[in-house]
Amino acid sequence: MKLKFIVAGVLAAASLSAYAGDQVLDITADGNTHTFNAVVGNGILSGGLDEIILGGLGAGKYNIGLSITGQKLTFNALTSNLNAQLGESFSAGGLKFFGVEYSGVGPFKLQLFGTAQAGANYSGTYTVSAVPEPASYGMLLGGLGLLGFMARRRSAKKAA
Repeated sequence: MKLKFIVAGVLAAASLSAYAGDQVLDITADGNTHTFNAVVGNGILSGGLDEIILGGLGAGKYNIGLSITGQKLTFNALTSNLNAQLGESFSAGGLKFFGVEYSGVGPFKLQLFGTAQAGANYSGTYTVSAVPEPASYGMLLGGLGLLGFMARRRSAKKAA
């Protein structure tokens, strides 16, 4: 509950200062869906780009889903400081999924580039989820194999 209150406070503070240059939302990624919003002035989005900084991620591979809705704007690119270009020319309302590998060093940033008309605004949600390691699948299959072996052995023992 405390995390939601902190996130709401950060989002409220970020939306109040959206006209003062680049917007930066600093949010801890905990596997839940988070929302963000912004109001932008004339021309380009808040000085060229808006950033969502995700903290609290350990080293590993992650899938990220991003959904954006808005008025009077177009996003030209979505980048991250880890993978460079992640997507191009998706309009507001688009749903974007992509994978990243994070070393755990430095902040992880999503950067939104685009253009907006006077009175434009947008909001959206994103979800960060860890990608299981291949060893996890191997252990799962090995465990299922052992269960199958034990079941077959018991049924053969009963038949004998």
